[in-house]
Amino acid sequence: MASNRVAAREMEASAGIDPTGEVNGGHLRSFIERIERLEEEKRAISDDIKDVYGEAKSTGFDPKIMRKIVSLRRQDKHKRAEEEEILELYMAALGD
Repeated sequence: MASNRVAAREMEASAGIDPTGEVNGGHLRSFIERIERLEEEKRAISDDIKDVYGEAKSTGFDPKIMRKIVSLRRQDKHKRAEEEEILELYMAALGD
């Protein structure tokens, strides 16, 4: 994925604007259309995720807790453990 971004930047730098300052409309249109397609895919995926949370809720699961679990699982384990330790420390300091 990162190599695609680098390649895209290199292409943009070499083909986006010529030495006279003219913008390559074809390349620009291509980038814009790719972004628009990806944004549409992102919206569709977001809708799919909402549907899954809705299905889970209809079977008795709590979507708020599920979102928290997804967020925690996305984190690095060491970073998550460090945050949990700090949270416990702060809660103890508050007497909770």
